[in-house]
Amino acid sequence: MHRAITPSSPAFWSAYRIQMRPYLLFVSGIAGWTGIAFAGDLAAPRLAAAFAACFLGYGFGQALTDCFQKDTDALSSSYRPLVRGELSTRDVFVVSIGGLTVCTLLLALANPHTLPVASGAVLGLLSYTWFKRRWWGGPPCNAAVVALLVPVGALAAIPGSTPASILAHPGLPAAVSAAFFGYAHFVLTGYFKDVEADRATGYDTLPVRFGRTAAAWVADATAVTAVLSASASVHAVATGTALPLAGLLLVAGAAAFGLSSVRLHRVKTDRDAFRSIVPGLHGFLLTLGAVIVAHHPAWIAGLALFHGLFVRTLARRPEISQV
Repeated sequence: MHRAITPSSPAFWSAYRIQMRPYLLFVSGIAGWTGIAFAGDLAAPRLAAAFAACFLGYGFGQALTDCFQKDTDALSSSYRPLVRGELSTRDVFVVSIGGLTVCTLLLALANPHTLPVASGAVLGLLSYTWFKRRWWGGPPCNAAVVALLVPVGALAAIPGSTPASILAHPGLPAAVSAAFFGYAHFVLTGYFKDVEADRATGYDTLPVRFGRTAAAWVADATAVTAVLSASASVHAVATGTALPLAGLLLVAGAAAFGLSSVRLHRVKTDRDAFRSIVPGLHGFLLTLGAVIVAHHPAWIAGLALFHGLFVRTLARRPEISQV
């Protein structure tokens, strides 16, 4: 056991970065970007603030939930500084809440109507561990947190908008559905790498309760629903050159989810699960990318750069079997 590093030390922030899982910031980033895409012409500062808040929010949220899951993480993710004792639970909690508060305030400055929606996402993070202990609760709770970033992004990007007005945008409810089911797929496949640790510590997840095969079929259903939802969103708005570009990304996303499904049905041990989780993440980014391109075809170059940075960051994760 190491002595805990205090936030006053640069080493704290290096260790805290590991808790944030930088390679997964792209997940919340693409969800927020999807909502932003529903705006028309955007002022660069407004866009940058909204995107940054959504992008960084995932990392603070991951570190926050880790404060309540040290028991299972000690078995399945022993490389993390929090369970190694390098960081204290109190410091990680305070920094995480502080970071989420700053992100929420940034969004509220863009549009006060983001405040209740973003606050709901934070409450979801705080309650996630309770839901994860119940086989029916973990994926929906965590997926709802990420899916809320779509309307949050739209609210922040569209001046004067309200929750009711943005939900009236063609394709936005379907985009929220795509984010929800796409991320539920990631959560569920992620449970496959922690089956033994979750079983030992009382987390009654879907694969713990019903076995890997049954859980894999449920994961298949979430992936199919995510692709169909993204397709419906694209169909509602895409015209001209946007349609073939978005269609290409949808096909690529469906193929990535398909590869994840094939591999998931072959998982026998926790150590092998990451091979199915990684393509599912690509599927999530690609299908939401299709929704973004449906609105702004010129953003395809930015999406390509974004995805490339994701691949590079993912390859540098500290533990290959943990995603």
